[in-house]
Amino acid sequence: MTEKQKTLASGVKLTGKGLHSGTEVEVTIQPAEVNFGYKFKRTDLDNHPVIDALASNVVNTARGTTLEDKGAQVMTVEHLCAALYGMDIDNALIELTGPEIPILDGSSKLFVEAIESVGVLEQDADRVYYEIKEKVKYTDNNGVEILIYPDDEFSVDVHIDFNSKVLGNQFASLRKLSDFKEQISSCKTFVFLHELEALAKNNLIKGGDLDNALIIIDKPMSQEELDRLAELFHKPKIQVRPEGILNNTYLSFQNEPARHKLLDIIGDLSLAGTRIKGKIIARKPGHHANTELAKILQKKIKLELSKPTPPPYDQNSEPVFDINEIKKRLPHRSPFLLVDKVTYMDDTVICGIKNVTMNEAFFAGHYPNEPIMPGVLQIESMAQCGGILLLSFVPDPENYVLYFLKIENIKFKHKVVPGDTLNIRMKLSQPVKHGIAYTSGQVFVGETLVVEGDFMAQIAKKTDISN
Repeated sequence: MTEKQKTLASGVKLTGKGLHSGTEVEVTIQPAEVNFGYKFKRTDLDNHPVIDALASNVVNTARGTTLEDKGAQVMTVEHLCAALYGMDIDNALIELTGPEIPILDGSSKLFVEAIESVGVLEQDADRVYYEIKEKVKYTDNNGVEILIYPDDEFSVDVHIDFNSKVLGNQFASLRKLSDFKEQISSCKTFVFLHELEALAKNNLIKGGDLDNALIIIDKPMSQEELDRLAELFHKPKIQVRPEGILNNTYLSFQNEPARHKLLDIIGDLSLAGTRIKGKIIARKPGHHANTELAKILQKKIKLELSKPTPPPYDQNSEPVFDINEIKKRLPHRSPFLLVDKVTYMDDTVICGIKNVTMNEAFFAGHYPNEPIMPGVLQIESMAQCGGILLLSFVPDPENYVLYFLKIENIKFKHKVVPGDTLNIRMKLSQPVKHGIAYTSGQVFVGETLVVEGDFMAQIAKKTDISN
């Protein structure tokens, strides 16, 4: 059973400060139509520019993921994107009144709760997945390695190692996306104290708050230094807990830092633009590595989508029309009836099958020592398949005939030989008008496109066709 796309049942608002900008921002997550994906709208800027949540729009990964399109930016998108992806949302418009998504509590928890508060709406369109067919890999010279292996589901394993006695090596795993809410969403971002001081001095965390991050102390600190830190962040007196973390917030899980890195991977890889089926194994991931891998995936997905794909064909399924029904609709007979069955038909598309066998009459004289199906007969099989579709527009197809007026843009991609099965798809290019119809078609053998072209035909009563 195919999965359906999903969006929010209604809009929901959150307000908070951006981590780096310090700007108070109102974010409204709105429902969106099918195939919309995630998009950010800057309502505070002229013309309300929209930024697609795609890896190709990533311009900065320092302490967060920043997107930019045509001069408009949105910063720190990863926690919200992770919440949308983890909560099974495919389509959403995120409106914001400033340059940065609020950091809130440093996790995806509040975004998840907001989505839950309005509910999820199933939409009338199938969900699209990019299935990993072969290993995809990103590495750098700093020991970062992210691999994606083929798998039937989406899962993530994360290993982190900061060469710190306090943090140590950590591992986190998400076996199924439905566990995201309980196992991952509440895990806060983390930072080492020495990084925090440097960031503050460089005016990079104007919206920073000791309540929205785990602060890891990896060197001895006097109470005087801690008091100075508390004053810097406008907090009461703070202390270091035995495990080397400030007492500003408490761990949700013992391996919370690794789980937060997993959260970031989900948010960043959502920027590939399509849901993924594959097993992700990441060592020392970060926003730069995550988004570089998302760029690789986005390019692969674009290439995959640009390749023509054959119609689904299950030889065990009941056909729409078998050969006896086809003979009622077409005047052709053996050896010139070149459609064996119709596998699909709606108002604009028809799919049919032609089995190519060695006992075809034309093979006796057409390259008998190296039998190849004549190209003109491949075109004829397309025309007959399209003809069945076009004749369905008249109430008594047995009294009509198709007269092809033009065949153009024919491209033969691969030879057809005995044993091949032609999987034909013909599509109505524009509405039929005054009996004139335009169709385009493709023929596949397995996954390979063998011929394509465009057709123009007249639907006419048999008595109207002159000899």
